[in-house]
Amino acid sequence: MSIRFLAVPALLLLSACGGDTARTLGFTRDAPDEFQVTTRAPLSMPPSLGNLPRPAPGAARPQEISPRAQAEAVLAPGAALGREGSAQASRGESALLSAAGGAPAPADIRSQVDSESLRLNSEDRTLTERLMFWRDPDTSGTAVDTTREQQRLRENAALGRPTTDGETPIIQRPRSGTFLGGLRLF
Repeated sequence: MSIRFLAVPALLLLSACGGDTARTLGFTRDAPDEFQVTTRAPLSMPPSLGNLPRPAPGAARPQEISPRAQAEAVLAPGAALGREGSAQASRGESALLSAAGGAPAPADIRSQVDSESLRLNSEDRTLTERLMFWRDPDTSGTAVDTTREQQRLRENAALGRPTTDGETPIIQRPRSGTFLGGLRLF
């Protein structure tokens, strides 16, 4: 009988354990953060200690990077690793890049990715989303009545008033009079 009284609270306590329990017990592996990896100059021993430059008091230390070199490292990360942007790739690097499809990106790659992302996001609406958000958001801006706006601008110019004087005439869209505003599920 006492085991039943202990089993129920034990099960409740066990079920309260979240996803962090596995991490605490060491059952999950966390990948290293690739953005925390830094490049450092390799440590090496000079061929002879007699060839080292003599220290000059007040002079810049040779291991310190100048602000110009730091800026170049930020703008061109390959330069910090000793790679020059103008250097040609070796035959092996070229073969690897061509096999991996590493051609230079087109100039309009950002707009292509944005349009593809928008297309994918707009198509992935589940039935629940269609029921909850049954109206498409009105993405169109305010439509200006061009004839009345042109007339207003001419009147302002004739009277010597600034072009911003008066309200801009807009076209009012009629509200849908159907039940639920034309509900579309599919």
